[in-house]
Amino acid sequence: KGDAKCTSCHDESESVPVLSIAKTKHGVAKDGRTPTCVSCHGESETHANKPEAVKVRPATERNFGKKSKLTADEKSAVCTTCHQGGKHMNWNSSAHATRDVACTSCHQVHTAHDKVRDKRAQPEVCYTCHKQQRAEVNKPSHHPIPEGKMTCSDCHNVHGSAGEKSLVKDTTNATCFTCHAEKRGPFIHNHQPVVENCSNCHNPHGTT
Repeated sequence: KGDAKCTSCHDESESVPVLSIAKTKHGVAKDGRTPTCVSCHGESETHANKPEAVKVRPATERNFGKKSKLTADEKSAVCTTCHQGGKHMNWNSSAHATRDVACTSCHQVHTAHDKVRDKRAQPEVCYTCHKQQRAEVNKPSHHPIPEGKMTCSDCHNVHGSAGEKSLVKDTTNATCFTCHAEKRGPFIHNHQPVVENCSNCHNPHGTT
């Protein structure tokens, strides 16, 4: 009911399909955790009721587009009011957060198809910044990312982790062993560089 003042204008016929959020987890009416428009965008009274003296309707109190005046931290703070703990518990100390990357820099909230949650589409979002990794993944020997059999988040927790390079496990080796269990050992004749770090010999993104 609180969203009615928004949906009276933002309906299905709109060129920018704001209402498509209803097709996402953020629009499940029966879930008590579901946010309202106001939860993310603020009360935005001047946006909902444009003052007569103003020609252009003012933006919402909190908006997340390219013209937004909010800092990356302010944008992400809106998301982290709900998304806490679990995979998000290290967000504030993550490489993305400390380099002013906001949640909305990667995630699309008002669409049923969020590219970073799609195994095949996710790498293209990551490659927007990670140019070197794009080049390496296209080399002859690579993890099957272009083939769609795995994606960046299979190895990296982009929301931050206790391990190095935002890996899903605490060490490089522990992350590799989640798939390459046969390399774990123990072996009679251990190759010491392997015990130390698989990436001493292997470039996981791709090589010739």
